Amino acid sequence: MAEDFLPIKGYDHIEFYVGNAKQAAHFYEKAFGFRPLAKAGLETGCRDRAMYVMEQGNIRFVFTSAYSPDHEITRHCALHGDGVKAIGLAVPDVEQAIRETKSRGATVLQKATSVTDDNGTFVTGTIKYAGDTVFRFVDRKNYRGAFSPGCVPIQAHGSLGVGLAAVDHVVTNVYLGEMTYWAEWFERVMGFTNLLSFTDKDISTEYSALMSKVMENGSGKCKFPINEPAEGKKKSQIDEFLDYYYGPGVQHVAMNTGNIYETVEALRRRDIDFLRVPDTYYEYMHKRVGDVDENWEELKKLGILLDKDDDGYLLQIFTAPMQDRPTLFFEVIERHGSRGFGIGNFKALFVSIEREQALRGNL
Repeated sequence: MAEDFLPIKGYDHIEFYVGNAKQAAHFYEKAFGFRPLAKAGLETGCRDRAMYVMEQGNIRFVFTSAYSPDHEITRHCALHGDGVKAIGLAVPDVEQAIRETKSRGATVLQKATSVTDDNGTFVTGTIKYAGDTVFRFVDRKNYRGAFSPGCVPIQAHGSLGVGLAAVDHVVTNVYLGEMTYWAEWFERVMGFTNLLSFTDKDISTEYSALMSKVMENGSGKCKFPINEPAEGKKKSQIDEFLDYYYGPGVQHVAMNTGNIYETVEALRRRDIDFLRVPDTYYEYMHKRVGDVDENWEELKKLGILLDKDDDGYLLQIFTAPMQDRPTLFFEVIERHGSRGFGIGNFKALFVSIEREQALRGNL
């Protein structure tokens, strides 16, 4: 087996560029149960942006907004709306990560940079990904602070989590014809392998279709599905995303939970909207997958989907978009052996998505 030239320990954080970081942090605390961890802004000496770091389980979300209209963050939000800017990957050596990826064709936006304060040394480096999205390599083994230099801790005030434990995968949408390019980029530049591929025959309805390749790193800790639209009678959900995000970007972030029933019930109580498949889905799926140790009535009541493969099964559910534009949304997933992505659910799910698109006048 070839040596893994880019060992990745896992997801370090996901940074969102947003119009108002304080309000976004408040929303994700109240709606999703994230705990305030740290912040930066004028009061901490950061003169150009405000940043709030939120945490739940092993998930770190960072919400960042700019103070001025002539700023990269402001321009990003004006073009894309609120969305994912950076995917932080924890690595043992940022300098090596930058050197290895650059030698394989990565565009380096920030070389390995060390910043030191009273809490130690924090190292980052950044390479370009699809559209305006970037990968940020992070090494915090010699840093004891709340998040990064320039941040101060926030005293949490009784935030109650909903059971979200870790980032499972991050999905990117790209234009027609670009999926294979980015899959090959992952292989060449990042040392990933193609775990799964789906064609328009696998993922289609009467009206629309898409194609997807799932890329996975050597340890299997980081997975990145890449979607592109396929020809169809009407506009696909990928086309709609690209139209409203104005380019490629992160479509959704999937987060693991150990008890999807409790997590979804908690999120519903907090007014999070989920996509809903027709009730007939549960009769069909029960016949398709056979007996599993799950409560089908409860699955139906909460709208949770189930799929089974040779390795086991998974439970999953998808939120509606998190902002006014029909772009970024989230997936909640509970795995029982399965390494898949719910291919058996795709058709029913896409019918549900198309119903939402039709309501928006975008199908």
